[in-house]
Amino acid sequence: MTEQVKLFLVALQFYSRIPVTGRLADWMGWTPARLGHATRWFPLVGVVVALGQSFVYVTASMVLPHPVALLLAIAAGILLTGAFHEDGWADFCDGFGGHADRVETLRILRDSRIGAYGAIGVAVLILLKFETLAHIDTDWIVASLLCAAAFSRGCAVLVMASLPYARDEADAKAKPVAESVGTREALIALAVSLAPLAALAAWTGDTAVGLLGLSFALLSTAAMRRLMRRRLGGYTGDCLGAVQQVAEVAFLLGMLVALATGAQAVPLPGDEDS
Repeated sequence: MTEQVKLFLVALQFYSRIPVTGRLADWMGWTPARLGHATRWFPLVGVVVALGQSFVYVTASMVLPHPVALLLAIAAGILLTGAFHEDGWADFCDGFGGHADRVETLRILRDSRIGAYGAIGVAVLILLKFETLAHIDTDWIVASLLCAAAFSRGCAVLVMASLPYARDEADAKAKPVAESVGTREALIALAVSLAPLAALAAWTGDTAVGLLGLSFALLSTAAMRRLMRRRLGGYTGDCLGAVQQVAEVAFLLGMLVALATGAQAVPLPGDEDS
């Protein structure tokens, strides 16, 4: 159990800006090899980030209009991760939108500068995330944030476990992670990513909303995985960030479709009298 806590702290330190420093960092014992094993807790890091977003949303919505509270929650998520995944999505847009050649695509992905495709991609993604959340019933916002954050990160781990790493360079940032992610890590990550969905289904007695969100996320992940396999023969760290972001928005869109079309069979507990 102690080892799993340490691995979670490794994941928290790498995949977020939440500080793991001082004696806690010394006790954790970070090494590149452990980072791959720690990826099993990547979805749990998403839950922690989503809890921070939920706190900001609930607090802000007490005194501010709903759209403003949502924007602050989205901003909180970006701050808590250091725009780690948004940066990957921007590079993905530049790399895959700017060139069809594998070598050139990998070169663009490594470039830290943002181009037109990247800037437009990030703007569209954040707007789509905001508008989707804005049209989801307020009673479902926290559940949506938690489920989407966890499962989208599980989708990224599934890509890691099912595709090879595309770069050969020894100094590639994601290579230590890629070399250590196996079936065990993927299965644990998948179980953790499904836990909020299971909790939501148990709480509401309804599986339709979560299942449609899950389906949208898996479809978007499969499409991106196919594109990465055809173009690069594998994935890079930026590709994983892109998968997480797209799967998160796709999950939210699926939930919105379910709620808007009446796929929700029962209201959330406590809403019966509203």
